[in-house]
Amino acid sequence: MNFENTRTKLPRVLTALVVAGLALAACGGGSSDTDTTTAAPTSAPEATTTEVPTTLAATTTTTIPVPVMPLTGLPVTDEAAATRPAIAAKIDNHPGARPQSGLNSADIVYEENVEKWTRFAAVFHSNGSDPVGPLRSGRTQDIDLLTSLNKPLLLWSGGNAAVTTAINKSTLVNMSASAASNGGGFFRSTDKKAPHNLFSKTTNIWALDAGRGGTPPAQFEYRDGASAPVGTDVVGLKLTMDGSMRAAWQWDATAAKFLRFHDAKVHSDANGDQVAFDNVVVIECEYKASPADPRSPEAQTVGTGRAWIYSGGKLVEGTWNRADNLSPWNLRDADGGSIGLTPGRTWVELIREGQAVTVPAGGTLDAVAWP
Repeated sequence: MNFENTRTKLPRVLTALVVAGLALAACGGGSSDTDTTTAAPTSAPEATTTEVPTTLAATTTTTIPVPVMPLTGLPVTDEAAATRPAIAAKIDNHPGARPQSGLNSADIVYEENVEKWTRFAAVFHSNGSDPVGPLRSGRTQDIDLLTSLNKPLLLWSGGNAAVTTAINKSTLVNMSASAASNGGGFFRSTDKKAPHNLFSKTTNIWALDAGRGGTPPAQFEYRDGASAPVGTDVVGLKLTMDGSMRAAWQWDATAAKFLRFHDAKVHSDANGDQVAFDNVVVIECEYKASPADPRSPEAQTVGTGRAWIYSGGKLVEGTWNRADNLSPWNLRDADGGSIGLTPGRTWVELIREGQAVTVPAGGTLDAVAWP
């Protein structure tokens, strides 16, 4: 993979007072009474002064942290949404499934290699999508990938017996078409052909949760709003993933987002808007054969590997690390420093070695060959 790399002066204050008494003359002589008087000083004592410190004590300012949504780093605007579980919807990326519904509403989207083309695991938390889809089957790779979301609701069409057993033994909450049943809001659209036409509604899936899911923790670190992105300026990147799936991302400075293309065509969501994300994170990982089906690739997302982080029109090359499937993504630069993303929505590409290439600043998408 070829990546470029006041002081306020107060007046002096007189604080000592001069006390003067008047002399009293003693009257009458030969008296047996003792007359006691207080003698007046013959002169006033020298006045003394006390100097007030010329520097005022510094004022301490306390900044109260603003609560943010865990999967975007953006301020919380809906407290109920902030505490609900995440929904991870397995969305089809076959040409017959496009345009999909919900991609531009997801906080995080993972793109995985599967047997042919690719498949998306779209994670909804800040916002939902009614409808969402088309929905397809899950894979064993989804378990390690999604477990760190703390009991997410897995929204999928279902899978073979081995995959279904593995999902049911995991902490993912099974919300397949059969497990969720009629309450899941599943339906088949008439504008697409089966099996690329199964949809659901996130509103229905959250209503079915019944406390089984948990609030997701942050999966990435984010820069604060005052911090500018760092790295090398880029135009974007291009990918060729399994099944001859070609996609590209191009930085749009006006929108301040990376825009997605399929080949040279705009990749639009079903509402007609181009798919656009604040960050694109490329994770290079090994793929092994799934224990549920040797023909199915399984991304190894626990461990460590190379990573390329595209954020704010710049690229930082580094590494990723996850100690186990409960761990979030730990992204580090070449010096070992943490890489913070732009607060917002993040697309993650899970690639094999050599499946992506950067388009450097000054270039164009067309001028760079597909990897």
